[in-house]
Amino acid sequence: MLMIRDGMLIALGANLQSEAGGPASALHFALSRLPEMGHPIRSVSRFFRTPCFPAGAGPDYVNAAALLETGASPRALLDDLHAIEAERGRERVQRWGMRTLDLDLLAAGGAVLPDLGTFERWRDLDPALQRAAAPDQIVLPHPRLQDRAFVLVPLAEVAPAWRHPVSDLTVTEMLAALDPAEVAAVVPLEEGGND
Repeated sequence: MLMIRDGMLIALGANLQSEAGGPASALHFALSRLPEMGHPIRSVSRFFRTPCFPAGAGPDYVNAAALLETGASPRALLDDLHAIEAERGRERVQRWGMRTLDLDLLAAGGAVLPDLGTFERWRDLDPALQRAAAPDQIVLPHPRLQDRAFVLVPLAEVAPAWRHPVSDLTVTEMLAALDPAEVAAVVPLEEGGND
């Protein structure tokens, strides 16, 4: 079993109401379930309101990031993330569609999984194909985390010095490389949140 000394990084997001509440409550739900499933949370970001991705695909998202201190393998953690999503009513019917809860495993310490070649193939996938194609295995770090302000802004609050094992850039450096307008569109959700 692969053990990750430096913890695992996850992204949390939601933009749909469910029977159990709105997007912010979905993130609170996930953050309460993770420790119950054996994945203690070392740090969690504030919640942020972010434009729906891709643009025009639905209501704004509520996003956050967390650093977990878990002895689970990446596969076991991902299975638990999917189980939590299902508990909140997530149905996996459309890639990049609207979601009652979306939990993504971003990184497992400095691991590159399953191997560098597979990671590079998914990272470099033509943007026109990204919407239709999904890997059939865990690819870590998340192949596009460096491209997304809605991931990096919250991640900078929990792991600013985490270094990408392929690019060798820190979260802070990756965030600084993004379009400032995209970064500015990720704004902290006011306490109590719109739920």
